[in-house]
Amino acid sequence: MGKKPKFTGLSRFLPQEFLSPNATSLSEESQNQSKPAKKRKTDHARGPVRTRYDATALVPHYTTAHEVPENLQKYFSQRKRYFSLYDQGCLLDEEGWYSVTPENIAVQIADRCRCDTILDPFCGVGGNAIAFAKTCEHVIALDISPTRLALARHNAAIYGVADRIEFILADYISFANAYLSRPNPTRRIDVVFLSPPWGGPGYISPSGNHVSTDDNAGFQDELETHAQYSLSRIQPIHGVDLFRLTKRISDNIAYFLPRNADLNEISALGLLEKDESVTPNDEPRMIEVEEEWMGSKLKALTCYFGGLVAGQEHVF
Repeated sequence: MGKKPKFTGLSRFLPQEFLSPNATSLSEESQNQSKPAKKRKTDHARGPVRTRYDATALVPHYTTAHEVPENLQKYFSQRKRYFSLYDQGCLLDEEGWYSVTPENIAVQIADRCRCDTILDPFCGVGGNAIAFAKTCEHVIALDISPTRLALARHNAAIYGVADRIEFILADYISFANAYLSRPNPTRRIDVVFLSPPWGGPGYISPSGNHVSTDDNAGFQDELETHAQYSLSRIQPIHGVDLFRLTKRISDNIAYFLPRNADLNEISALGLLEKDESVTPNDEPRMIEVEEEWMGSKLKALTCYFGGLVAGQEHVF
């Protein structure tokens, strides 16, 4: 039997010509090292953990509120909700502070998305990817920011799951098109978790402008009740087009959307299921919308498609 070829993270999924300086695998460095037999143990009583993926030089690790910029104060107060091991040295850049999925919600979604291989194409600082690494055999985590990708790997190392995640510096649209261009992909992606940029902290506002939590608390509450978020505001492309592209990779999709997302638009995605899916005897497919709560606050919606829908596991 011949030797197995040595692949970088990308080459197992994409054509060789896609391997460029703008699309590289952060796991390439670890491919030539043996996989650790056990996950690293974390001592919760100690301070920040240093690992071979240490990224502490990239962003500050805030320990007290007076160190935190004013625009991040409300996020810092919830740091343990984002990462329970925050005090062990978890790192977030500015975008990560307002976009990371709270850990309990990430764990809930990961439990629903159990599979062999899951793709997290907008991984950010790694909140969801870390949770997926505990329920899936292999996680492919993409991001266009080398800083956020390094922070994600740093945080995954703290949680002891970096060896289960393949970190790839690439934009999802290019990755998806290249993956789909392969006549016979060597590895199947079972589930795709879509958590694309919503447009920043101002996503709750119809205009997309940031609403101050100090001067407009009442207005914020009113917006949370009445405003609807259109999928057209999803980045980097229209949310419907993003879903259509993703369905070509897998029917099993978890779409993480703002709590004020337009349910009519989400329902309309079901028409794509009907028009584009091949199902026995035109079997109708359902969409499951799960509300993600933290205490008394509705934080987001997770919309499940394909075999991720409860009672529809047979189409997985």
